Amino acid sequence: MSSTIDSRREAFRALHQHGCFVIPNPWDIGTARYLQHLGYSALATTSAGYAFSRGLPDTVGAVARDEMLGHIAELVRATDLPVNADFGLGFADEPDGVAKNVALCIETGVAGLSIEDATGDEVNPLFELPLAADRIRAAREAIHQSKTGVLLTARAECYLTGHPQPFEEALRRLQAYSEAGADVLYSPGVSKPDEIRAIVESVSPKPVNILMSSNTGLRVSDLAGLGVRRISVGSSLARAAWDGFIRAAKEIAGEGSFTRFGGIVSFSELNELFRTGSK
Repeated sequence: MSSTIDSRREAFRALHQHGCFVIPNPWDIGTARYLQHLGYSALATTSAGYAFSRGLPDTVGAVARDEMLGHIAELVRATDLPVNADFGLGFADEPDGVAKNVALCIETGVAGLSIEDATGDEVNPLFELPLAADRIRAAREAIHQSKTGVLLTARAECYLTGHPQPFEEALRRLQAYSEAGADVLYSPGVSKPDEIRAIVESVSPKPVNILMSSNTGLRVSDLAGLGVRRISVGSSLARAAWDGFIRAAKEIAGEGSFTRFGGIVSFSELNELFRTGSK
């Protein structure tokens, strides 16, 4: 098990050295195994996708730390691919707590994990930058102590928390997080090509993750041309699945018809995929 996990971590680090790759976000074992079946090279958990599957909101504290660790470990075991954990704010405010929880996350076998700077407090939605940077340093130290080579992604949540100057603040924070020891930089919500390019250049040569959660018109090739190394989709695949479910269920309840079942994936296709084993 250890050598397999070690090889996944090495492969994950290598993916960030050149080029651009998509890291999709499954929310359970079946979706993880299907994504491996399609040939993706790595996976990332989605806190929102998992929360929705449990009938919970994606808010701070809705999913307890140990439950999230169990979910992450389950996805690590589900496939042979490297897994990056969406670890929220690290389930702690203070750096010491972040370090402790990062150490627990590493034990699940992840190849990488992300720590964000959103507090969950509507009045003060972002940690003050000195504390936010210390939290990244604490996560970095926990990884160093583990001697695992787990990749650390630092997230600046400026676009998602309604900051009045999200681009300028994201630049400031991502540069600080890079200096604090983050391996990968990520500001979910940025979508303008010129802003994406500026973020990439501001932390170069470290890799940047870009979230694609809506149809902005940008393709993988476009993002690669802007210098992006990694593309995630967050809760978007989960929401796409929910969309199909909601539309079909509403049609049955409201119209008594079943037209949305036309053309959907067949029982036999999914059954055969999982019967023969997709791992």
